[in-house]
Amino acid sequence: MSSISYNRKVRGFGLVEVMVAMVIGMLGILVMMQVFSVAEQQKRTTTGADDAETNGAIAIYGLQRDIRQSGYGITDMSLLGCSLQLRVGITLNSIAAVAINSNNIPAGDANTDTLLILYGNTNGSPQGDGITTQPAANVYAVQTPTAYLPADNVIATPLSRSPTCSLILDQVQTIISPNVTVGAGVAGVSNGKLFNIGSALHLIAYAVRGGNLTSCDYSVNDCGNVANVGNKAIWVSVANNIVSLRVLYGRDTSGTMDGVVDVYDQTTPNSACNWSRVSAIQLALVARNGQFDKTNPTAVAPVWVGSAVAPIDLTANADWHGYRYKLFQTTIPLRNIAWFGVQTGC
Repeated sequence: MSSISYNRKVRGFGLVEVMVAMVIGMLGILVMMQVFSVAEQQKRTTTGADDAETNGAIAIYGLQRDIRQSGYGITDMSLLGCSLQLRVGITLNSIAAVAINSNNIPAGDANTDTLLILYGNTNGSPQGDGITTQPAANVYAVQTPTAYLPADNVIATPLSRSPTCSLILDQVQTIISPNVTVGAGVAGVSNGKLFNIGSALHLIAYAVRGGNLTSCDYSVNDCGNVANVGNKAIWVSVANNIVSLRVLYGRDTSGTMDGVVDVYDQTTPNSACNWSRVSAIQLALVARNGQFDKTNPTAVAPVWVGSAVAPIDLTANADWHGYRYKLFQTTIPLRNIAWFGVQTGC
């Protein structure tokens, strides 16, 4: 038997080589993590901006749609500025196309405004229908009974506007020409007017609550009840991450009404003439992205054209600097007010 020995060198990685490889690997990981972090931040910024723009666009579209229709059927001087009993126990302080910060609506989030928008869908004359006689308290003989349908909402006004100007929203029960029979009726309105508001009365309240734009349908809910503010079935969310809503009246303040907007402010009109002088609404809406950024990307609050009167203030949230915002602003003509033109005596 013979033995054979093999003289082979066993080779591998030394300690120094392993440590160099680990350092290179760690540097590679750090670079990759840095690239990932930057990419993720850019993604969050882009996504957050898109979310803010989408939410804001949805919110301002809904507001514009209702404001453009506001005043339809209720812009006659016999109605503007009068109180209106919607139903027992619920009375609207003042009939107006658009009311800013109305007493009929509980305040929204700090430093935000509320809106109350009113319009109908009548097929009748916006100047009202003449009441020739009144056979009974709830029966009106009118000039054009064919303009009414059962369940239409109507408002009866006397020949002369009373100092208190307290009106009642009623509903048509039957029509037997020339008589229109309503549910309750108002006595003493012979030679007055019967206004047909239509089958669908829209009285929509808007407010920013809990960082969301919410709306409440006053025609079926008690939007003025503070106890209902937290009820999501009554105050329905329209768009989330809406942090500010500021609104101004566009008013004609010339000595004799000429239909031209002279000033934008929040002065509440106190008469029919003054309500008829409001022919535009200017508003700003601020949407926020949903991603908090600890680098505090926003140094100052957005500024809009009406900031001198109603500035955008986001300080109710102590961390407001940590979000990105999208500002929407627009001026909306009240076409149903403008169509009535210059009112005599105003």
